[in-house]
Amino acid sequence: MASPFNPVGVLGSGSFGTAVANLLAYNSDVLLFSRKTEVVNSINETRHHLGVQVSARVTATSDLAELAARCTLIFPIVPSNSFRSMMQALAPYLRPHHIIIHGTKGFDLKDIDENDLEKPGLVLTRANVRTMSEVVREESSVVRVGCLSGPNLAAEIMAGQPAATVVGSRFREVIQAGQTALNSSRFHVFGSYDILGAELAGALKNIVALGSGMLGGLGLGRNIQGLLIARGLAEMVYFGKSLGASSHAFVGVAGIGDLVTTATSTNSRNYSFGMRLAKGETTEHIREHMPELAEGVRTLRIAHQLARQHKLHVPITSMMYAVVFEKFPIEKALEFLMTYPYAIDVDFL
Repeated sequence: MASPFNPVGVLGSGSFGTAVANLLAYNSDVLLFSRKTEVVNSINETRHHLGVQVSARVTATSDLAELAARCTLIFPIVPSNSFRSMMQALAPYLRPHHIIIHGTKGFDLKDIDENDLEKPGLVLTRANVRTMSEVVREESSVVRVGCLSGPNLAAEIMAGQPAATVVGSRFREVIQAGQTALNSSRFHVFGSYDILGAELAGALKNIVALGSGMLGGLGLGRNIQGLLIARGLAEMVYFGKSLGASSHAFVGVAGIGDLVTTATSTNSRNYSFGMRLAKGETTEHIREHMPELAEGVRTLRIAHQLARQHKLHVPITSMMYAVVFEKFPIEKALEFLMTYPYAIDVDFL
């Protein structure tokens, strides 16, 4: 169907940004931003990027002013550690009539440097942690903000496989804009008014995916993987409630759907990170040699500090942190989790 948003802008030419650009091209022309001139030229000249064909309706650009001037609907899809700087660069060209739907699954740190997270005596509170939609509102004049959340493995989308997502927003018109721009015979968009829950679910499930990848790297089976995913979901809900979200977003497509997808697929960067760690590679080596950021590693550092401050009982997060950042043996972490005195199965609904 024809979209009233034409063209639509996408910021970020990584695997997911490229996949979203191709999805949007079913319904409209697309401007795909990359700050690298060589990437822009390559896409426009070869119509290929990251091993996939780029739709003829997608035009790459390195001009933020052009993108903001021509596109009312914009999808920023960049790593969480560079999201705020990207918004600061884009903000001078944005106006209140713009609609922003981000596709970044992680947290932003405010007034604290990531390298200071392990400093003795550090107090990390909700005031220091921002979701990406909060960053958009802080750094720009845009009011109508949403997030893209829900099982979206870029490799499967770029291969043309059917998938779905959730657009979370407090504004009905933002949800409708996302549905109009993205719905196709291969892609379905659900809506949710709980944007905070959708963003937290999208970020926190990556921690569980790291652990699930470790189980895969150890050669363990589906029984223990299912247990980890179920208990991981409970921890996600506890985190979400402590940060102001309800439990509802975590039991839908953006929660369970995204969690199961990310925690069971080798196409997931976070699952692959955990698998490589279990097979003997170090955290530093994997981070240096992964082509794109595994968001769960950064989220884990932030969530660990938040859990300490909020005094949350989150054994999976604690053990993942010990393994990833403190070189705690994975086998001992698994033994700890298997003997942890869980008393009640479901106590968060």
